[in-house]
Amino acid sequence: MSGRPRARRDVPPASLSAGLGTRIQLGGAEPSPHAREVLDAVARIPPGKVMTYGDIAEYVGAGSGRTVGAVLSRYGDDDLPWHRVIRSTGEPNPANPAEALRRLRADDTPLGPCGERVDIRAARWDGR
Repeated sequence: MSGRPRARRDVPPASLSAGLGTRIQLGGAEPSPHAREVLDAVARIPPGKVMTYGDIAEYVGAGSGRTVGAVLSRYGDDDLPWHRVIRSTGEPNPANPAEALRRLRADDTPLGPCGERVDIRAARWDGR
């Protein structure tokens, strides 16, 4: 790295990379409109069904799987079926996988042969 100071931009660049154009501001203490949409979508997932983080982002039409995870981390609570949002590999919520698996089993969610991942083909919900 050279000793030159970095140029500051007063205007955004002509093109964006790494999804910068789709990033959603989460807001403060109250959920933003986007966060509210994410929470509402998660609340609609029926017992025995799951959606991936990316599925939720696609369903609400904005953000990414990472922003969905950030919303759940910031605003999720025990009244929300957070355990029904999984990784695209079928793995449960990484923040508390043992509790997520316990709740998924209680929901009679189809699991794979090892019992540590959700059988996505059988359990994936399309939002309808």
